[in-house]
Amino acid sequence: MCGRFVVTTDPALLAARIDAIDETGQRFGGPNYNVAPTTTIAAVVARHQEPGDGATRRVRSMRWGLLPPWVKADADGRPKAKSLLINARAETLTSSPAFRASARAQRCLVPMDGYYEWMPGRDPGPKTPFYMFRRDGAPILVAGLWSAWRPNETAASVLTCTIVTTSAVGELAEVHDRMPLMLDENNWDRWLNPDDSAPQDLLLAQPDISGIAIREVSTLVNRVANNSAELLEPV
Repeated sequence: MCGRFVVTTDPALLAARIDAIDETGQRFGGPNYNVAPTTTIAAVVARHQEPGDGATRRVRSMRWGLLPPWVKADADGRPKAKSLLINARAETLTSSPAFRASARAQRCLVPMDGYYEWMPGRDPGPKTPFYMFRRDGAPILVAGLWSAWRPNETAASVLTCTIVTTSAVGELAEVHDRMPLMLDENNWDRWLNPDDSAPQDLLLAQPDISGIAIREVSTLVNRVANNSAELLEPV
């Protein structure tokens, strides 16, 4: 599972780095060291400008927690979803009713500096938080799915997304049995391609975590209201 992560890069700067068009239209609010579900984040998609042209990378604002188009709205225009779909399992996303439509043509990349995970303690002891990040300091781009949800036919679309997870490997598996599906640059366009279905080899491949480091951090991260670089300091 991936339930919290860190983002410190301005979407406009990210777009320039990965040769994408920044469509967020928002001023960067500064680093977020404790990104939680329902937060508006930057996600990378590939879309066509005109029929028949090549798909281009675009950075768009999306709410973390996917809403499939078939989710109904209540009288106030709010989704009736019973739970937030913040993660999608790589092994089943192409067959799951909640994710298969997005898996066909609405895949994205979610950029992050790193993510948090909690190691279970001895019952009834507390869980221990850890921070996973690249040793070279570069952003991690993980596989995601996105969807456009509307409370009614005349309302504007709300873009939402979820993070794809896979079985954890190596040292990461000692902390938690799941991890975000990290993709290297050579596979970004294959994953984003809106004209093809989700690449099964990427979904089933064992992740390469050779450049990933793990650090135990403070339980300050447990509280969403805590949001500073202090959260990344080693215990």
